[in-house]
Amino acid sequence: MSTITIITDQRKQFSFTKLLISARAFVALILIIVVFSFLSPNYLTVDNLLIMASHVAIYALLGLGMLMVILNGGIDLSVGSTLGFSAVIAGFLLQGVPIQIFGMVLFPSVPVVVLLSCGVGAVVGLVNGILVARFKVAPFVATLGMLYVVRGFALLMTNGLTVNDLAGDPELGNNGFSWLGFNRIFGIPIGVLIMVVIAIVLHMVLSRTTFGRWLYASGGNERAAELSGVPVKSVKVWVYVISGICAAIAGLILASTLTSASPNAGNTYELTAIAAVVIGGASLMGGRGTVGGTLLGAFVIGFLSDGLVIVGVSAYWQMVFIGAVIVVAVLLNSLQYGRRPRASASTPSVAKGDPPAAVSAQNVGAEADRTS
Repeated sequence: MSTITIITDQRKQFSFTKLLISARAFVALILIIVVFSFLSPNYLTVDNLLIMASHVAIYALLGLGMLMVILNGGIDLSVGSTLGFSAVIAGFLLQGVPIQIFGMVLFPSVPVVVLLSCGVGAVVGLVNGILVARFKVAPFVATLGMLYVVRGFALLMTNGLTVNDLAGDPELGNNGFSWLGFNRIFGIPIGVLIMVVIAIVLHMVLSRTTFGRWLYASGGNERAAELSGVPVKSVKVWVYVISGICAAIAGLILASTLTSASPNAGNTYELTAIAAVVIGGASLMGGRGTVGGTLLGAFVIGFLSDGLVIVGVSAYWQMVFIGAVIVVAVLLNSLQYGRRPRASASTPSVAKGDPPAAVSAQNVGAEADRTS
């Protein structure tokens, strides 16, 4: 009887441990809020929470785009440069586009500026996707190269200088850009609302559409997904396009908030985006991760960074703390998922917690191995 009791207790303890590891981002966020609320009475005020949420929105938008790429088993190191380049494009357009042939300067309206800037982000993502999917360039190498290319174009356009005064002129029809960064609806910053809308859209894409099932399947086992009829190359291209668009939107919000566009904006933000995805529980091997987890990861990073600033911690120590959080998150990911075994004909690599699409694709791949 005692032996049975001990085994039962061990199973309960093991289940609780797995639950704690799975909910690590939420637990970490609660601990951060509790600790900094104790250290500073101004931390948990409504105004400060909204300000921190505005900062989180930038990280979250980059993280959501990065999540799509990581679910596919890739990586996008160019999102920070795309953020800065899109902001520079917006500043360049708002300042006026000289047309030498007609001897005039064209001032696009803000909606046109937003669409063109997002289009630039999409083009950067498209180039990344083609390099990775069509030319089989390693994602790390392809996006690292684009990081330098895009940042270089931003520096060339501005001669390394910041584009200031993006308020526009009502007479020219290009005013209202600051609305993205400063206005609020029902007291909530526009950037936060945009983050929520994009998060909902991507969640619906991943959970309710065929593309979402294809993405999880190709990220879980690319060969099996391809054998089951999934257009793996198209999915791979599209996830990079989505990542580029999300980075461009983040750049627009940041430029609007600062009322300026710096070619160096977003420097090292690609690492922050990856950290948000990892802290949120996604696997860098692909096929595992959720929109909700990435949002929690972004809030962990944002609330931790702002909390350290509020209590007066040195910028150098901030880097140490944030780096430690990332390392712990990766370690917990390893404990949660373990090492993914190679799929074989007899035992497809299905881990507990895999999305149904990934499991289905792996089973299809196993059947294909048996018949071949």
